[in-house]
Amino acid sequence: MKYILSVLVENKPGVLSRVTGLISRRGFNIDSLAVAPTEDVSMSRMTIIVEADEVAYEQLTKQLHKLVSVYKISDMTHEDAIERELVLFKVMAPPDRRHEIIEIANIFRAKVVDVGKNTLTVEATGTQSKLDAMEGLFRGYGIRQLTRTGKIAMSRS
Repeated sequence: MKYILSVLVENKPGVLSRVTGLISRRGFNIDSLAVAPTEDVSMSRMTIIVEADEVAYEQLTKQLHKLVSVYKISDMTHEDAIERELVLFKVMAPPDRRHEIIEIANIFRAKVVDVGKNTLTVEATGTQSKLDAMEGLFRGYGIRQLTRTGKIAMSRS
């Protein structure tokens, strides 16, 4: 099962390395990782997605709690949470087909953020399924480059 962890940590050098090192030493692969400072500049929030069975996951969270730089761990897997991901697509777009790509972007409420001689760069945010659907449509035109941020999440309320 994939678990979504929101981990509040000190915003100091080495904290990311200690947290990810602990996870990798326990034999987990990190499917997604997003880290940024919070409203309190002395803290950062890490959104980590790992796949594990229930027993291994429980042990992992206990080990994370032992790290001095970790303040709070929230399991957002079964919570009513808002989840988003950001993606940039650089799509092959000869001038005579650009309108088709722009139309696809508009349908998904995405933005064209750069125009090249033969490419368009499209920025989109949303759920994984929405972004996967966009990727599938853009593949028909040829994707020159693609980059995704990984999932971020915040509990409702």
